[in-house]
Amino acid sequence: MKTRALWYVGERKAELRLHKLPALGAEQVRVASLYSALSRGTESLVWRREVPRALAQEMRAPFQEGDFGGEVKYGYCSVGQVVALGESVSELQLGQVVFCLHPHQDLYQVPATAVTAVPQGVPARRAVLAANLETALNAVWDAAPGPGDRITVVGAGVVGSLVAWLCAQIPACTVQLVDLNPEKAELAEALGATFCLPGDAQGQQDLVVHASTSQAGLALSLELAGVEAQIVELSWYGEQSPAVPLGRAFHSRRLTLKSSQVGRIPPGRAPRWDYARRLQTVMRLLNAPILDRLLEPEISLADLPAALPALLGAPGAMCQLVAYPKNEGNS
Repeated sequence: MKTRALWYVGERKAELRLHKLPALGAEQVRVASLYSALSRGTESLVWRREVPRALAQEMRAPFQEGDFGGEVKYGYCSVGQVVALGESVSELQLGQVVFCLHPHQDLYQVPATAVTAVPQGVPARRAVLAANLETALNAVWDAAPGPGDRITVVGAGVVGSLVAWLCAQIPACTVQLVDLNPEKAELAEALGATFCLPGDAQGQQDLVVHASTSQAGLALSLELAGVEAQIVELSWYGEQSPAVPLGRAFHSRRLTLKSSQVGRIPPGRAPRWDYARRLQTVMRLLNAPILDRLLEPEISLADLPAALPALLGAPGAMCQLVAYPKNEGNS
């Protein structure tokens, strides 16, 4: 049985490769992909070969093959349907739709423990947002906003928009979503936030979350924070070293600049939460049709290698869906 997968094979180069699947293990499931999604931030770094060597091991995806800087099969947003069960697997059923942290591949086999069931009522195409929503949820945990807070999110990409949506559901909070693209105003309103261009954003905020992956966005985040406020940094810069303006009022306002990264559950929750519980929570949160607004029109796996330059370089684009048409008959 053969399968196709996307490989990054050189700087700004990618191709589809055929793989032969081995016999299904007793504790494995075989999944036919329905959708996957490009992670624009991380996969852009892989595409450009800008993954820092010192962090290559930490950035490995669960089912990655190959190594950064060489030929690598990479990705972690896959939703598919279970088409075969190992003889020891009893907790899943044939035909069940599942999420897996797997690269872009049309058919794959993984341990049954590596997939999470997508709840009924959550469309497969929306479920690809699970990884981004995990990142956003972890960031909100790190930030610990409270009712009535004035909150700003700088950067209306997928993760920033999800953070704004989660914060907007906290009672009496006011959330402003800041971006350079005025076309994001309608999205911000739909998510429960107000939209601001950088020059119009209100200061004296109780919390600022930065997700624009830009030096200017980080500087603005520091500027908007009120006295003793916290700025949570979600951006991932790879090999870049953005200048952080820690002069001005950073010390006089006693600001806190804090990183957030999805690979670690915040210390206050770690004794009770594990990654499985967090992902199951995300699956429940995905039962919100408004999140479909974050999905870009789909492109087929066959067309993906040639389209990557445009997709990864598209300013303001949201979550790019990759479709697997030959598997649609399974859905």
